[in-house]
Amino acid sequence: MKLPSVVIADEERYVYYRPSPFIDLHIRPGDPIKPDSVTEKALRLNREVAEPRDERLFGVAYFGFSVPLSEAGRRRGAVTLVFPLADGERAALPPKGPFLTVWSRERWIPIDFEDVISLEAQNRKTFVRARDVQGMHRESLSSLEASLPADRFARIHRAYIVNVRQIAEIHPYPHSTLLLVMRDGSRLPVSRTYAPLLRQRLGF
Repeated sequence: MKLPSVVIADEERYVYYRPSPFIDLHIRPGDPIKPDSVTEKALRLNREVAEPRDERLFGVAYFGFSVPLSEAGRRRGAVTLVFPLADGERAALPPKGPFLTVWSRERWIPIDFEDVISLEAQNRKTFVRARDVQGMHRESLSSLEASLPADRFARIHRAYIVNVRQIAEIHPYPHSTLLLVMRDGSRLPVSRTYAPLLRQRLGF
């Protein structure tokens, strides 16, 4: 058995984390417990939980075994062991749908990929702009990038990814960069790093 990562949490936050050489969730002490993580479920149900999770929570899929801790009959937190997923366990995870779910105006809203206009990195999360709605996705931009269909989305900047089918205009910009005007009227910069890739992809 490979050495697991060890996570200790109180009722609201992670208080200790020891990563394993085989799997690292990049948790930092003080981070709030992620909803629907194995730790959160063990605390919510007040029982042992042993389940897989896909990469949507921490950017890497894992199998977690979490045990709630009690003192004098009161729940105090949980200890979770985090293992890398075997191939069979990974296959058992539910597939992601063709949409992004964002938090907007005190509710969750699923957005179809085709309606997404752009994604922007904001404070380790992602701001998603779509045709009729905008909101925050809990994953980082880098984590989301791997799950987006490559035929539809393109990185244009370290802080931005766009739906290439939502580009209305492309303008030259100083220092060999570009400026995109999206179909909703928003304007986004293309950095020098990504401008040649976008030119090649769109054939101009």
